[in-house]
Amino acid sequence: MTPVTPHAASTAARVSDFADSEMFRRLFRDGMDLVEETASYLDGPGRDDAKRLGRSGALAYASESMGLTTQLMQCASWLLTQRAVAEGDMSPREAAEERYRLSPNKFSPPTWPAGDDPCPPRLGDLALRARELHERLMRLDDSLFEAELKPVANPVASQLSQLSAAFGEL
Repeated sequence: MTPVTPHAASTAARVSDFADSEMFRRLFRDGMDLVEETASYLDGPGRDDAKRLGRSGALAYASESMGLTTQLMQCASWLLTQRAVAEGDMSPREAAEERYRLSPNKFSPPTWPAGDDPCPPRLGDLALRARELHERLMRLDDSLFEAELKPVANPVASQLSQLSAAFGEL
């Protein structure tokens, strides 16, 4: 069993406190509402919007919708992980594992207008809101788990190193 360091313990407390906060509950609700709103658009009115586009626009639309869906699924996964922590189904330490963390956005938005086609306004709005959500969650992820990423300097080793430098090898 791996010993729990003071930083790991403070990270666990920070993650637990956040997951159990009203701020997280609102963020979870807003994030999942955006996922649902996007799915409804892409499966309904978005199909009609895509049909009205020319070849270049349709390709840009497909790329945008794929990136949007991927980004929102990452966000939903992260939010569900934090909810699992709040509900006691997962430990904060497990939530800190790389597989549950958010990864940087790898999709660059397509260039609109594509040919003669402008981005459908609703798609553009959803893509912008999804990027903003992802950026916000990335900042939270970094803030919550930063202690897991930064090794703690050993104060004794630091002192020994300074003594060694001043007096030669000890």
